Amino acid sequence: MSTQPLPTSIRALLQADPNSHKITLVQREVPTPDASKNEHLIRVHAASPCAGELNWAKFVNIPGKEIITCDDVAGVVVSAPSDSPFQPGSEVYARTNYWRPGCARDYTIATTDELALRAKNLSWAESAATPLSAETAWQAFFTHAEIGEFGSSAWKGKRILVTAAAGGAGVWLVQIGKLLGAEVIGTAGPKNTEYLKGLGAAEVLDYHTVDFKAWGSEEKNKVDLVIDCIGGKSLEDAWWTLKDNGTIIGIVQPPIQRKPEGLELPNVTDKYFIMTPNGTDLEEVTKLIEAGKVWPVVDSIWSLEQFEHGYARLESGHARGKVIFDLTLNVPK
Repeated sequence: MSTQPLPTSIRALLQADPNSHKITLVQREVPTPDASKNEHLIRVHAASPCAGELNWAKFVNIPGKEIITCDDVAGVVVSAPSDSPFQPGSEVYARTNYWRPGCARDYTIATTDELALRAKNLSWAESAATPLSAETAWQAFFTHAEIGEFGSSAWKGKRILVTAAAGGAGVWLVQIGKLLGAEVIGTAGPKNTEYLKGLGAAEVLDYHTVDFKAWGSEEKNKVDLVIDCIGGKSLEDAWWTLKDNGTIIGIVQPPIQRKPEGLELPNVTDKYFIMTPNGTDLEEVTKLIEAGKVWPVVDSIWSLEQFEHGYARLESGHARGKVIFDLTLNVPK
């Protein structure tokens, strides 16, 4: 049960029209959790939007769902099912399911299987920067690339290409790939070269100037695994870098849709996936964060009232890491 009084109304970021990117700051009632569905009420400290999320609603019709943005959340449990490991007062983070309204509001809903205790050495903003991107990277490696459990030596010395390596998911793919013992090559603009090498990238390719067909034609450059975080031309170019029997994974677009005409690669595996919110995966990442082996990257922090600036930064395509809304900023006393 709740141990603190709840407000009569809360702030929320609403996308009223699924065909428009216009967002408004509105007042809404506090959501009511359903304990029979393992729902928790969370007091939101920080939330994070995802690139492209304002396009999703026009493709996915969810009757009766109001489109509150941002599905990444960090906050404190206010009420919980009696058998939940996340009782009131627990500091948690999660990627919540898109089928429910999002977390850009002062209170939100998260389920037991989505939640994890947040890493003790993170700020609230860093906590909100973690779930989607880290879980995406974790699932790309351990579910879809099928490289075995973390700590396995199966990928030591193998080569991995990560596109948009300075982006939200990219920074996690670089860091975890390095921990696997792989040689990680990232694509990015020249301003991010040294930054990505500091995260563990062995090489950074300037996507403005590198001819991937020519680069990938040299046997020494070919990679065992491509994880593409952009789609489009980036995904198409990345095909040229693959070894025979390699794997290419897309998180934005199915790789087969962008396979170059005339390219013959025997036994290549291509996969596309959308991450599944999973608190167990997030717990594994939390262990690495608390051990100081990986770290979230925050591009910028905005109050909820500054949402227009935050989304402009996100949609510019130049954010390094995650854009964060700090809901504790500019809150009337």
